[in-house]
Amino acid sequence: MAAAASCDSGGDSAPSTARPDNPSQPAPRHVIDLHCDTPMLLRDGSYDLGARNTRGEVDIPRMRDGGVTGVFFSIYTSATRNTELESVQQALEIIDAVRREVSRFPGDLALATSSDEIEAARRSGHIAIVMGVEGGHMINSSLAVLRSLYELGARYLTLTHSKDTPWAGSSGSDANLGLSDFGRSVIREMNRLGMLVDISHVSDQTFWDVLDTSAAPIIASHSSARALASHKRNMSDEMIRAMADKGGVIHINYYNVFIDDAYAARSSAWNRANPSTESGDRDARTRTKLAAIGRPPLDTLLDHFEHAIQVAGIEAVGLGSDFDGVDGELPQGMEDISQVPNIADGLARRNYSQDEIDKVLGLNSLRVLREVESAAETGPPA
Repeated sequence: MAAAASCDSGGDSAPSTARPDNPSQPAPRHVIDLHCDTPMLLRDGSYDLGARNTRGEVDIPRMRDGGVTGVFFSIYTSATRNTELESVQQALEIIDAVRREVSRFPGDLALATSSDEIEAARRSGHIAIVMGVEGGHMINSSLAVLRSLYELGARYLTLTHSKDTPWAGSSGSDANLGLSDFGRSVIREMNRLGMLVDISHVSDQTFWDVLDTSAAPIIASHSSARALASHKRNMSDEMIRAMADKGGVIHINYYNVFIDDAYAARSSAWNRANPSTESGDRDARTRTKLAAIGRPPLDTLLDHFEHAIQVAGIEAVGLGSDFDGVDGELPQGMEDISQVPNIADGLARRNYSQDEIDKVLGLNSLRVLREVESAAETGPPA
């Protein structure tokens, strides 16, 4: 999911402390978030990743506080406000903004395009920044554009966003369309490249078509459990289990509306009573809203992790926060990326072992990326 960003930096601009490689210290455990919308804040140059900001949910100081070793930054453009060609240009501009911002902090960040580079960043004390493209509209129905985005560093493609593309159905549509023949060629080309196929935001029929088409494991980069919260962006138990059976991973989304039906009802009622305006202060609006309707407890989010584990196994679940994409509507104890240890602590209280928790925090995500890379083919495109 993605939302618009406000403009001022709102943080302390002092750079974070560099952490050079120290072989005498053990490398930290992998903590990898598969979906943060922070690039929307970076695009106009007003947000400083090196500052401890008072807006947004992700920056270097808070990633360090959370023990985060890798983040997939979402390249998002609106599927409803732009033409597909306009979205291609905006995607290129956002990728450029990410690359430029990462280059500003060589002591803290490393742009990564493979599982080996994610591992190398962790061992050297850097945070790996990986890119994923959130919406198939950004390839403009062109395999050449898909390949170009891959060459620029994108390592997953979310096949749709809020509306159908000409070749795949979106969960935002009531039509429940599946993959076209061209859509199947997109999946095959992503397999060939070694690019993660992301089914968050797709229709149910597209999910099943993707599972039938892909020769490599697939992922949901930021989806939760439909059995616990009925939003159609979430995955049914049957879908979660089928994806896991083929080696895939569901990365749990933290957005209140996707994890708690009662919150979703309160949110809809409040939004109807308090219409938003384009010129309004989004952060102030969120604060007012949350003060009025409250946040779900952290246990509501942990229930989604535990449910997915029970359905699909401990090796099929990971982190997919949607930080910086949900206007701050996050559960208690998970208001920003510094609080990721609360997930580990919560799972430990539910009697999961450290080895099991480490899989959820990052090892499962790294494993599925390695398997997709291993399945990639060398040679020219079809």
